[in-house]
Amino acid sequence: MKQILSENPLLLLFVVASIGYLIGTIKFKGSSLGVAAVLFVGLGFGAIDKSFYIPDIIFSLGLVLFVYSIGLSSGDAFFKSYKKNGLRDFMFILSMLVFSGLIAVALSFLFGIDAAKITGIYAGSTTNTPALAGVLEYMQGNGLGESADSNNIVVGYSYSYPMGVLGSIIAIVLIKNLLKIDFNKEKEALKSDYPLGENLTSRSIKVLNENAIGVELRDMKKSQKWNVVFGRVNIKGEVALANFQHKLAHGDEVLVVGSEKELMRVAQFMGRMSEEKLSWYRGDYDSRRIFVSNPKIVGRTVASLNIDEEFGAIITRIRRGDVDMLAHGSTIFQQGDRVRFVARRKDLKALSKYFGDSYHRVSQVNLFSFGLGIGIGLLLGLVQITLTDTISFKLGNAGGPLIVALILGALGRSGPIVWTLPYSANITLQQIGLLLLLSAVGVKSGNAFIESFASDGFTMIAASGIISILGALITLWFGYKVVKIPFSLLMGIVSNQPAILDFANSQAKNGIPNFGYTMVFPIALIIKIVIAQVIYVLLV
Repeated sequence: MKQILSENPLLLLFVVASIGYLIGTIKFKGSSLGVAAVLFVGLGFGAIDKSFYIPDIIFSLGLVLFVYSIGLSSGDAFFKSYKKNGLRDFMFILSMLVFSGLIAVALSFLFGIDAAKITGIYAGSTTNTPALAGVLEYMQGNGLGESADSNNIVVGYSYSYPMGVLGSIIAIVLIKNLLKIDFNKEKEALKSDYPLGENLTSRSIKVLNENAIGVELRDMKKSQKWNVVFGRVNIKGEVALANFQHKLAHGDEVLVVGSEKELMRVAQFMGRMSEEKLSWYRGDYDSRRIFVSNPKIVGRTVASLNIDEEFGAIITRIRRGDVDMLAHGSTIFQQGDRVRFVARRKDLKALSKYFGDSYHRVSQVNLFSFGLGIGIGLLLGLVQITLTDTISFKLGNAGGPLIVALILGALGRSGPIVWTLPYSANITLQQIGLLLLLSAVGVKSGNAFIESFASDGFTMIAASGIISILGALITLWFGYKVVKIPFSLLMGIVSNQPAILDFANSQAKNGIPNFGYTMVFPIALIIKIVIAQVIYVLLV
């Protein structure tokens, strides 16, 4: 069997991926490793036989697919986040990364680790391959390409990379339990800043209070700051679609969509909840969910379509993946969204045709825009960026595609070209990318990880553990207690590797770590490249 696997890397890839994924679904005290288990299964296979290998191109492909799809889905939130808290977040990230670099320098003196190995350990414990490549390129430019230092830095990186993943996971578990984090509470507090969705429902509210009589719905919503959508109104027994100009009289009813908490606020101001909902289904109006599959709709806002004027319809909510969102004028449609309309029955067919309503089409990937975006990202990753005479770097296969994806994800579309992916396709590509890169990294590092215990590798593993665990612990604790950054976001910030991000998402169950990851990754990538070269230059 060993010979079959060693001679067939593609078979090895899928064996590692399938076993790892299965193990990742096993829960212990309510938690599981998720896709991160693929890495550890890969390490096990790599330790069994050093002849096992998965081609480097598999790792690169997985990395590109993962970072590009994550970037596309998070681009809009990324720029909004930095617009709101940009300076605070940047200074916090910079200080934490410099702190991890100082830990590496201190450990070099404490354990007597030479400059090349500690630089490799730093790059590995922060799981930053471009940082390793940057130092190797510096060595090449200074005639050290074939030296012992160039070998030692790779050795240090290989020993420390697995610990870099495991260390952050350990830190997340420790701090989460110590601080007793309430992820549901954080989601509630952050839902206005990130597209996290809400538990939406609809209730009929009867107008009884004087302060709601004769006042336009627009003015009431604005003055009371309600986060709701008005669906239909029942005025003197006649059902019609709500509009902001409606003025309700005593005894009239309005159907309101929102969270239970918001609906209670509306009811307290207007009158009381009504259980008489049968009347809403009489007459010419009906409600239906329709898929957004027409590319001409994707990337446009709700307000820009003038649905109320064109079709005499109201959009009450949008379901994206497993998340329900209220439909506001500024909400941007994405391919695969399921939109709930209230309209006249005779108009529903035209609405369905206008939005596409094709499940088959929303399951497809536009290979032109997808390939073009990745191509631009890979070209950006090849650009040599020079900071000083001794420090230069490339963004590589991770940084280039991610930065381009963030920009394109924020744009949504450029003329006829739609850059974003359908939600289901995006999630699938993320999963495939993770499986590919984690399988490749695990198998490649497995043998070195085991052999290290027989030499000074144990010291290097200990050093990488200190850098990764201590750095993540300080970042999580200081960020939460002092800087007041939500813990869900902080988990994404310390998730410098996809396996850690997947674990963080499995803990939070609210999607917020993805925004922390995309917020910090491009900046951290560049800063780590610089710090790695500074460490080597200072200690050599």
